[in-house]
Amino acid sequence: MKQKIIIYQLFPRLFGNSNINPVFNGTLEQNGCGKFNDITDIVLKELIHLGVTHIWLTGIIRHATLSHYPEYGLSASHPDIVKGKAGSPYAITDYFDIDPDLAVDVSLRMIEFEQLIQRIHNQGLKVIIDFVPNHVARDYCSKVLPEGFRNLGEDDDTMLSFSPSNNFYYFPGESLHIRGLDTQTPDRYEEIPAKATGNDVFRSDPDVNDWYETIKLNYGIDYLNPYNHYNNYNTYNNYNTYNTYNNYNTYNTYNNHNNHTLPLAPSTWVKMTQILLFWASQGIDGFRCDMAGMVPVEFWHYAISQVKSEYPNTIFIAELYEPAKYRNYLENGFFDHLYDKVGMYDSLRSVIAGSSTRLITKVWQMLEGMDDLMVRFLENHDEQRIASPFFAGNPLKAIPAMAIAALMNQGPILVYNGQEVGEPAAGATGFSGDDGRTSIFDYSAMPELQKWFNHGKCDGANLSEEQQLLRKFYNELLNMAKENPLFSNGCLYDLMWVNEENPDRDRIFAFLRYGGASQEEALLVVAAFDENIEETTIRIPEHALNAIGFGSKQKFTVQGLLPGEASTVTLLFSQVITIGIRVTLPAYGYNILQIT
Repeated sequence: MKQKIIIYQLFPRLFGNSNINPVFNGTLEQNGCGKFNDITDIVLKELIHLGVTHIWLTGIIRHATLSHYPEYGLSASHPDIVKGKAGSPYAITDYFDIDPDLAVDVSLRMIEFEQLIQRIHNQGLKVIIDFVPNHVARDYCSKVLPEGFRNLGEDDDTMLSFSPSNNFYYFPGESLHIRGLDTQTPDRYEEIPAKATGNDVFRSDPDVNDWYETIKLNYGIDYLNPYNHYNNYNTYNNYNTYNTYNNYNTYNTYNNHNNHTLPLAPSTWVKMTQILLFWASQGIDGFRCDMAGMVPVEFWHYAISQVKSEYPNTIFIAELYEPAKYRNYLENGFFDHLYDKVGMYDSLRSVIAGSSTRLITKVWQMLEGMDDLMVRFLENHDEQRIASPFFAGNPLKAIPAMAIAALMNQGPILVYNGQEVGEPAAGATGFSGDDGRTSIFDYSAMPELQKWFNHGKCDGANLSEEQQLLRKFYNELLNMAKENPLFSNGCLYDLMWVNEENPDRDRIFAFLRYGGASQEEALLVVAAFDENIEETTIRIPEHALNAIGFGSKQKFTVQGLLPGEASTVTLLFSQVITIGIRVTLPAYGYNILQIT
């Protein structure tokens, strides 16, 4: 029986930074930075107590930054191609190296990271890191390239705008010009010939609102020729060229796993697969694959199959925003899980803001059986903080939404560091401005999380009463989702179709979790997106009772499952058609009732 995955996204740069009053747009020396060593056994044990099973370490690979370490041969990137002082962790400068900011001793940065992995594993937790396959920093060059590996772009023919053998797209004879870039440097960054920009800008003059700090990787699709978009590389229309599906012996994909060079495969496919295998060999248990939908599904089939053949328990999570691609990336790309952003996240956020809960039913129905493979969340580094005025303005308002996200399917639930104490991302810290997000570009801090962290004590001594209640809610919810088999392995029955006459229909949501007729047990979950709904009556139809194996029963016991809900009610029926269960609900809260 599988255990539900509970992911805690931890951004080491911010997580351990004890400077709670950083200066605007401050440097590393001014504002400080968290370290790997801040993630101690005490921290890990507290995360286990919270219910966490997997830690997603964000921003650990060396990326473009304005900080430099000349004594270690690590130069700062040019200011024109760095966002903020700290830089984006998604503008990788060396896939095989570690961000030196995160090490106490820069010369031992890889060892310190390996020690962190070991600490995490010793506590029984798993490690996930980002894999960024679509783009790299404009000044990418690995300085610690493993023996026998080749750098991205090292063998490119820069006189060709496109070649299946190139790792990048070029504009021969043209230099890079970033439109609208306000730079204080007397000398501009030079890139000749210019390369295509990461967000599919196939021009030499990206805009300042583009991902101008990154360059697009070439997986063999000729975007520069609209009439030959897919045919040149035959990636989609002629599988015999690469025999991606029909002849795995060409690449030795299945028959020769020891040969990681795979000389007949497209260059970018080979090099990016080597990166995955390198990190898997370092003990990484899973990869959150950044902007996976911008990379052809054939590459994922090729790469994931190789990684899983050597490291079969490795999990792959796709950041994917196109529902039309979901099934293909699961079935043909071999992904284990997908982001549920444009479905459940967007819908729950809208419901919190006042929309009808009818949106929630539409989400799982549109997934057509893929619901249990989706990663649910209300916060991550890309999204606005719940507690910020840009979202709910009050973290307690998200409690019913979190209950639905965590309990409605078998898939993973994700919590972003600081979410559990209501981190609001208040004010501008630098490049990001004041947008309700904790900046990933600046040397900054999470002051509300630091009240819990308390210089590594993790005792929450400085948390307010409201914050303590919020963290207690997350503790109860995440552990319930993880430990109760009906949430981690059970089935879903949406009850809203039979509760259309409920006067609170558009502000409540109710569903059953059950495990089959042999279980003789079901869990009723009811969430209220309103502070004035104190109780409601939920109807359970005969169809649902038959589905969970209760159809022939005449006696039902209903008992509260949450702390403080210990009352037991026995219901007797001679002819069961529909039963009605009265449920008490806290303001912006939820309840779970056990039916046996």
